[in-house]
Amino acid sequence: MKNFYPKNGRVILHVDMNSFYASVEMAYDPTLKGKPLAIAGNPEERRGIVVTCSYEARGFGVKTTMPVWEAKRLCPELIVMRPNFERYRSASKGMFDILRQYSELVEPVSIDEGYVDITDSFELGSPVEIAGQIQSQILSQLDLPCSIGVAPNKFLAKTASDMKKPMGITVLRKRDLPAKIWPLPVIDMHGIGEKTALKLNGMGIETCRDLAFANDIQLKSRLGINGLRLKEKANGIDRRIVDPDSIYDYKSVGNSTTLPKDTTNQHDLLAVILQLSEKVASRLHQKDVLGMTIQVMIKDKFRKSITRSRKLENPVGKKEDIYAVAKDLFMKHWNGEPVRLLGVTAQDVVEKSEATEQLDLFSYKKEAEKEPLYKVVSELQDKYGKDSIARGIKGSKGARNDTKTDTSFNKDFLRD
Repeated sequence: MKNFYPKNGRVILHVDMNSFYASVEMAYDPTLKGKPLAIAGNPEERRGIVVTCSYEARGFGVKTTMPVWEAKRLCPELIVMRPNFERYRSASKGMFDILRQYSELVEPVSIDEGYVDITDSFELGSPVEIAGQIQSQILSQLDLPCSIGVAPNKFLAKTASDMKKPMGITVLRKRDLPAKIWPLPVIDMHGIGEKTALKLNGMGIETCRDLAFANDIQLKSRLGINGLRLKEKANGIDRRIVDPDSIYDYKSVGNSTTLPKDTTNQHDLLAVILQLSEKVASRLHQKDVLGMTIQVMIKDKFRKSITRSRKLENPVGKKEDIYAVAKDLFMKHWNGEPVRLLGVTAQDVVEKSEATEQLDLFSYKKEAEKEPLYKVVSELQDKYGKDSIARGIKGSKGARNDTKTDTSFNKDFLRD
């Protein structure tokens, strides 16, 4: 089987679950199979937005981010269900458990997709055979469909998995670029959004082939280093490794909420900020991190947003500390207009074990009183190891294989 694997390169799979939330609900309740199904927020509130939908619903023109009322207009038979995130996390964990049976190098990207480096898994079969085994196992054990891209790097694997849905397996090599990728408009290339596409179009770069042969100096002047990276990807170059630990690479932890109705009631708005601060504190604790900066976002009835942040001398993680800063920021920068959405974010997060508190005149005495306890803890750790005892601040991160929230979904989706 080694003949199917490159001598010096890598073989990467990108596993992408198809209509994940809807598929999980269908697996849980088979009577939903074959019917137009949408997963959405509360239809009675403005957050009634389609999160995902079945392929049957897509046949009627229903799309992600579409308001529920519009989706129902297009498909009167549409079944609308609220998301059940615990159910989805459980299915996600089951999916990633299966992937780890084929390689230790599994990198979750979101709740429903991930990369697998199978370069050293040749004993299990050819790359296409392994992709087929994974697809079959996820379907048979979890009753969930997925598409898989097979390629020499992450970019090409991601691109390949999007080429055939649902239940597709697509191989994409660098030599396939001229025929399969270069003719496409740049907006269709993974990693390019509308704004970037408009900038590229303004430079005369319309297709992926144009990007592959674009002028480096021109690209960098308009798009910075990202322009050069996009050109590399258009040429099938992607040096990123499959990193199982990247799930723990995050710089911020935040929560936001759209209010049921626009409001100017200060008491109600501060209550929402308190709730958001509590959620952020809980997630910081789960991740075992603290925030060095607190940010507040305020969106008014005209959907105009302002964000304000404050860098702190000492990292914070408690609800009370986060709320105190968030409240102060809100009171200073709210203009009194009706508020539609509020958000609180802890930024510049650091591991608790690495956080160093800059002691001021007021905290010094309190910390000094704990010094005898710290000394005992330090002695025990020196004798029995660093992880033998902690100072009561350890979160619930647990084993890395079992550990994710909001997928904008950032990567806390695997938490227990």
